[in-house]
Amino acid sequence: MPTVEELYRNYGILADATETAGQHKDAYQVILDGVKGGAKEKRLAAQFIPKFFKHFPELADSAINAQLDLCEDEDVSIRRQAIKELPQFATGDNLPRVADILTQLLQSDDSAEFNLVNNALLSIFKMDAKGTLGGLFSQILQGEDIVRERAIKFLSTKLRTLPEEVLTKEVEELILTESKKVLEDVTGEEFVLFMKILSGLKSLQTVSGRQQLVELVAEQADLEQTFNPSDPDCVDRLLQCTRQAVPLFSKNVHSTRFVTYFCEHVLPNLSSLTTPVEGLDIQLEVLKLLAEMSSFCGDMEKLESNLKKLFDKLLEYMPLPPEEAENGENAGNEEPKLQFSYVECLLYSFHQLGRKLPDFLTAKLNAEKLKDFKIRLQYFARGLQVYIRQLRLALQGKTGEALKTEENKIKVVALKITNNINVLIKDLFHIPPSYKSTVTLSWKPVQKADAGQKRTSEDTTSSSPPKKAPVGPKRDARQIYNPPSGKYSSNLGSFSYEQRGGFRGGRGRGWGGRGNRSRGRIY
Repeated sequence: MPTVEELYRNYGILADATETAGQHKDAYQVILDGVKGGAKEKRLAAQFIPKFFKHFPELADSAINAQLDLCEDEDVSIRRQAIKELPQFATGDNLPRVADILTQLLQSDDSAEFNLVNNALLSIFKMDAKGTLGGLFSQILQGEDIVRERAIKFLSTKLRTLPEEVLTKEVEELILTESKKVLEDVTGEEFVLFMKILSGLKSLQTVSGRQQLVELVAEQADLEQTFNPSDPDCVDRLLQCTRQAVPLFSKNVHSTRFVTYFCEHVLPNLSSLTTPVEGLDIQLEVLKLLAEMSSFCGDMEKLESNLKKLFDKLLEYMPLPPEEAENGENAGNEEPKLQFSYVECLLYSFHQLGRKLPDFLTAKLNAEKLKDFKIRLQYFARGLQVYIRQLRLALQGKTGEALKTEENKIKVVALKITNNINVLIKDLFHIPPSYKSTVTLSWKPVQKADAGQKRTSEDTTSSSPPKKAPVGPKRDARQIYNPPSGKYSSNLGSFSYEQRGGFRGGRGRGWGGRGNRSRGRIY
């Protein structure tokens, strides 16, 4: 094993030789042998090996292996030095191998070391994006769970920081192609991250690109399968996928396939839905997603049939007035509860789809059913007016900080909900019913009128007041507003499926355990 003095002497030989350093193979071999020495010798070898690497292509494997030994050394300072120099080995055919090695090194628990690996990967990404992606995706497909997880997170956080000259159209096509392979077998959390990666690609910002992404989501949602409302994983999978699809929909990218599936398979089973998420109002979450998608539904094959299913579900939440006894008082013990949150979603969805079949209420329903519906609307509208007056009175004169208290935030949202329902009911009371009014769903931020405004891939479906987007995964466990009690929910926030963990237990294609992959580094 060479001493420090010998290492310096041979370094001098190679440095003095400049471009003819390749003629001094023995001197380079001495430096390679430095990895077998003590801490000082190893630190020098970590610096000297990469410096002259390019002059000895015939010793490339030996040099890379020697550097890798240093990357796994017990001394953290030696590991850090060795990792820092790894990009110097990323030349020609060696680059994919170096990318593969660096990807495996992402499993480091030392924060400084982990940051060095990230920086090294970004460095070689700028040298050869395709080669680097080859190493990353190789580990995503075949590496250990921790390596796979961190490689995916690297792509989801770092790709957006790369300049356009690095992320060329060809590079983005490679990312899409490789991502499709990974999406054949992913957990829920991984799927969300890959949608974040793909929706950020410039080449997928077009209408056709967005359509591609919607098709990817539809494939993951498995809309051809039989829906099982009693299987929490089946329900959660559908909701996670739908949540990813919603920001992609527009007037040119239609939600028809998803809306159809919800109307035909989910709405009839609404009361049977189960969820693995404790404290979540799963029925309200489903209705909110349907409402958001209904705005972008295209031509639907079974429109009348699906509108009927939506209408029937709406009736369940639009009670008839309580019967009056002979003395004019209610015959029952209590008045029906008006579930404003559910009705806002269902009424909005019905209003959106009703535009496509405007004579549904007058021509497709018999006179008795229409009369019954109008009575329900009228009763609900009376309850609305009471609450709108109460809410306006409670919020009158309050501005700034006063509106930021939890109680007032709840009242602000409640006022949006009741106002929305009021506008939609007025439309349906027209003769014939009208579908012209426009409202912004209570949990959506108010959009400024801007014809040229583009839809973004950001999720804007937060349930909190529209002034500020929420940070972090809060739950929307908002309760239903029940007029008789005059109570509002005390828990307003936004629930994000994106933050839920992966699902590795028998979930069927695409969401189950990914099988046993190799363990240990495979340099």
